[in-house]
Amino acid sequence: MSRNAKIAAGGVAVGILLLIWLPWWAALLIVLGAPAVAYLTLDPSQRRRLRRVTRKELGR
Repeated sequence: MSRNAKIAAGGVAVGILLLIWLPWWAALLIVLGAPAVAYLTLDPSQRRRLRRVTRKELGR
């Protein structure tokens, strides 16, 4: 199993646990808010690099 697949599987497991223990709107807020906050903490050069890499992979 690749590294990205392990991360994705862990994310799904955490999401399911959050849905069990929290109301659905709180779990949704955490699942969508955490990546948004992580992106906003990047400095502008890191954001540009991340967008460039993402676009390159989409073009393959």
